[in-house]
Amino acid sequence: MDACDSASQPKLKPLVILSGTAKEGSAGPPIGLVDIGVSENAYLFRVALPGIRRNESNLKCDIQHNGTVHIKGVVTVDAGMLKDSSSVFQMRVQQLCPPGPFTISFKLPGPVDPRLFCPNFRNDGVLEVA
Repeated sequence: MDACDSASQPKLKPLVILSGTAKEGSAGPPIGLVDIGVSENAYLFRVALPGIRRNESNLKCDIQHNGTVHIKGVVTVDAGMLKDSSSVFQMRVQQLCPPGPFTISFKLPGPVDPRLFCPNFRNDGVLEVA
Protein backbone atom coordinates (compact mmCIF):
# COMPACT_ATOMS: atom_id res chain seq x y z
CA MET A 1 0.00 0.00 0.00
CA ASP A 2 1.52 3.37 -0.96
CA ALA A 3 1.02 6.75 0.71
CA CYS A 4 -1.85 7.69 -1.62
CA ASP A 5 -3.76 4.50 -0.82
CA SER A 6 -3.16 5.00 2.89
CA ALA A 7 -4.54 8.55 2.81
CA SER A 8 -7.77 7.41 1.16
CA GLN A 9 -8.47 4.66 3.71
CA PRO A 10 -11.08 5.54 6.34
CA LYS A 11 -9.81 5.92 9.89
CA LEU A 12 -11.52 3.74 12.47
CA LYS A 13 -12.76 5.27 15.71
CA PRO A 14 -13.28 2.20 17.90
CA LEU A 15 -15.38 2.43 21.02
CA VAL A 16 -12.94 1.79 23.86
CA ILE A 17 -14.36 1.22 27.34
CA LEU A 18 -12.09 1.74 30.35
CA SER A 19 -12.84 0.83 33.95
CA GLY A 20 -11.03 0.70 37.27
CA THR A 21 -7.73 2.55 37.48
CA ALA A 22 -7.50 2.82 33.69
CA LYS A 23 -10.48 5.20 33.85
CA GLU A 24 -9.07 7.18 36.79
CA GLY A 25 -5.76 8.14 35.12
CA SER A 26 -5.40 11.84 34.41
CA ALA A 27 -2.68 13.90 32.75
CA GLY A 28 0.05 11.26 32.64
CA PRO A 29 0.56 8.59 30.01
CA PRO A 30 -2.90 7.04 29.77
CA ILE A 31 -3.61 3.34 29.93
CA GLY A 32 -5.79 2.07 27.12
CA LEU A 33 -4.83 4.07 24.04
CA VAL A 34 -5.49 1.70 21.13
CA ASP A 35 -4.13 1.42 17.57
CA ILE A 36 -5.81 -1.03 15.17
CA GLY A 37 -4.29 -2.13 11.87
CA VAL A 38 -5.96 -4.13 9.10
CA SER A 39 -4.45 -6.36 6.41
CA GLU A 40 -6.07 -8.73 3.91
CA ASN A 41 -6.24 -11.62 6.37
CA ALA A 42 -5.47 -10.29 9.85
CA TYR A 43 -5.81 -7.50 12.37
CA LEU A 44 -3.09 -5.98 14.50
CA PHE A 45 -3.81 -4.00 17.63
CA ARG A 46 -1.57 -2.22 20.08
CA VAL A 47 -2.67 -1.09 23.53
CA ALA A 48 -0.69 1.37 25.66
CA LEU A 49 -0.12 -0.04 29.15
CA PRO A 50 2.44 2.33 30.72
CA GLY A 51 3.47 1.39 34.23
CA ILE A 52 2.17 -2.17 33.90
CA ARG A 53 4.71 -4.77 34.97
CA ARG A 54 4.57 -7.93 32.89
CA ASN A 55 5.29 -10.35 35.73
CA GLU A 56 3.18 -8.61 38.42
CA SER A 57 0.09 -7.38 36.58
CA ASN A 58 -1.86 -10.63 36.01
CA LEU A 59 -2.40 -9.34 32.48
CA LYS A 60 -5.01 -11.33 30.53
CA CYS A 61 -6.21 -10.78 26.98
CA ASP A 62 -9.40 -12.49 25.79
CA ILE A 63 -10.45 -12.29 22.15
CA GLN A 64 -13.90 -13.49 21.07
CA HIS A 65 -14.97 -14.76 17.63
CA ASN A 66 -16.98 -11.58 16.96
CA GLY A 67 -13.81 -9.46 17.37
CA THR A 68 -14.47 -8.23 20.90
CA VAL A 69 -11.26 -7.84 22.91
CA HIS A 70 -11.11 -7.74 26.73
CA ILE A 71 -7.84 -6.91 28.49
CA LYS A 72 -7.68 -7.21 32.27
CA GLY A 73 -4.85 -6.61 34.68
CA VAL A 74 -3.67 -4.89 37.82
CA VAL A 75 -1.56 -1.76 38.18
CA THR A 76 0.88 -2.84 40.90
CA VAL A 77 3.14 0.19 41.12
CA ASP A 78 2.72 2.01 44.42
CA ALA A 79 2.31 5.49 43.00
CA GLY A 80 2.67 7.16 46.42
CA MET A 81 6.10 5.86 47.42
CA LEU A 82 9.05 4.84 45.28
CA LYS A 83 11.95 2.90 46.74
CA ASP A 84 15.41 2.19 45.47
CA SER A 85 18.35 0.71 47.33
CA SER A 86 18.91 3.72 49.60
CA SER A 87 16.07 6.26 49.32
CA VAL A 88 12.32 6.59 49.81
CA PHE A 89 10.54 9.31 47.81
CA GLN A 90 7.26 11.00 48.67
CA MET A 91 5.53 11.82 45.36
CA ARG A 92 4.59 15.51 44.91
CA VAL A 93 3.14 15.13 41.41
CA GLN A 94 1.18 11.98 40.69
CA GLN A 95 -0.17 11.54 37.15
CA LEU A 96 0.16 7.80 36.51
CA CYS A 97 -2.81 5.52 37.09
CA PRO A 98 -3.18 4.55 40.74
CA PRO A 99 -2.65 0.92 41.80
CA GLY A 100 -5.60 -1.40 41.30
CA PRO A 101 -7.47 -3.52 38.74
CA PHE A 102 -8.35 -2.28 35.27
CA THR A 103 -10.19 -3.52 32.17
CA ILE A 104 -9.99 -2.34 28.58
CA SER A 105 -12.58 -3.52 26.04
CA PHE A 106 -12.94 -2.74 22.35
CA LYS A 107 -14.11 -4.36 19.14
CA LEU A 108 -12.04 -5.19 16.08
CA PRO A 109 -13.55 -4.31 12.66
CA GLY A 110 -14.66 -7.90 12.02
CA PRO A 111 -14.72 -11.51 13.24
CA VAL A 112 -11.52 -13.37 14.19
CA ASP A 113 -10.29 -16.85 15.08
CA PRO A 114 -9.16 -16.48 18.73
CA ARG A 115 -6.93 -19.56 18.42
CA LEU A 116 -4.64 -17.69 16.03
CA PHE A 117 -3.89 -14.59 18.07
CA CYS A 118 -0.24 -13.91 18.90
CA PRO A 119 0.32 -11.52 21.85
CA ASN A 120 3.57 -9.69 22.57
CA PHE A 121 3.93 -7.51 25.67
CA ARG A 122 6.77 -5.24 24.64
CA ASN A 123 9.36 -3.74 27.00
CA ASP A 124 8.01 -0.25 26.26
CA GLY A 125 4.64 -1.02 27.90
CA VAL A 126 2.70 -1.76 24.72
CA LEU A 127 0.66 -4.93 24.26
CA GLU A 128 0.86 -5.85 20.58
CA VAL A 129 -1.41 -8.59 19.21
CA ALA A 130 -1.74 -9.92 15.66
